[in-house]
Formats: sequence, structure tokens, C-alpha cells
Amino acid sequence: GRAAGLVSLAGVLAAFLVHILAAAFGLTAVLLAVPFAFGAIKAVGAAYLLWLAWQALKPGGSGPFQTRTLPAHSTGTLLRMGFLTNLLNPKIGAFYLATIAQFVPAGASPLGMGLLLAGVHDLLAVVWFALIIAGASYARRWLANARALRIVDRAAGVTLVGFGVKLALPGH
Repeated sequence: GRAAGLVSLAGVLAAFLVHILAAAFGLTAVLLAVPFAFGAIKAVGAAYLLWLAWQALKPGGSGPFQTRTLPAHSTGTLLRMGFLTNLLNPKIGAFYLATIAQFVPAGASPLGMGLLLAGVHDLLAVVWFALIIAGASYARRWLANARALRIVDRAAGVTLVGFGVKLALPGH
């Protein structure tokens, strides 16, 4: 539902903040300069994507994308899933490192301007994901159908396998 989508979005936005702070303080540059560190982040990210794919594809299981009533403690789980999915994507950090510095005017605080630009990026993400959440809510009746859920889980699982394998390959 919408509430679950918004909680997941909060996790994604929190990870954006971690990435921008890492870029502003130079940690992202260190990760990119040290191949082992970058490789480790990539490996953990790939493993997490493949775990999500397994949850979606395993026989007889209820995948992570199934519509269901969530117990109260699941808010933390949703927040954590959104956060980890974005945090473990090393390309987000590389994106911030490569783009934010280009827009910091001479003499401006890199941290302050970086946070401002990241805030703009977060605002754009909120709008984009709000549209996705609204669309999913609109399609909820169709998504509540067991056959449709199997199709969504399988499509999402296969997509996540592709992303996980691509992320795990050298040079990506």
C-alpha cells in the first residue's frame, strides 16, 4: 500500500543522505580509488540483490513484492530494505561524486552546496517515487490477484538477478 511505499522511500532517501555525506567528506573518492573497497561494496550490493531475487523466485514462497497485511514491526523492515537497497548501490555514490562537485561554485562550502544539491535530488526522487507509489496503489486490485503477484514476483526476481549479476561482473 501507499504507507509501505512511503516508508520504503524514506529508507531510500536516508541512504541518499549517507551517499552525499560520504561524497562531501571524501569517503566516496577513497572507495573509488581503492579497488578492493569498491569491489567489496559491489559484492555486498550484488549479494543483496540476488537475495531479494531469491525471495521473489523461490518455489512456494511469498516474495518481497507480494501484497500482504504487514505487522506493526514491518515498518522497520520496509525502512531497512529501502535503505539497504540504495546504500549498497555503489553507483549512487559514484554519481554524487561525479556530478555534485561540478555544480559547487568557487568559494562555496562543498558540504553545504552538496547537501543542497542532494536535497534537490531527494525532492525529485520523492516526486518520482510518489508517482510510482500512486500507480501501484491504483493497480492494487490487479496486484492483489494471485496470478498477477506471481508474474510481478517472477519479473522482479529475474530483473534483480540481472542487476545482481551485472553488478558482480568486473568492470561494472
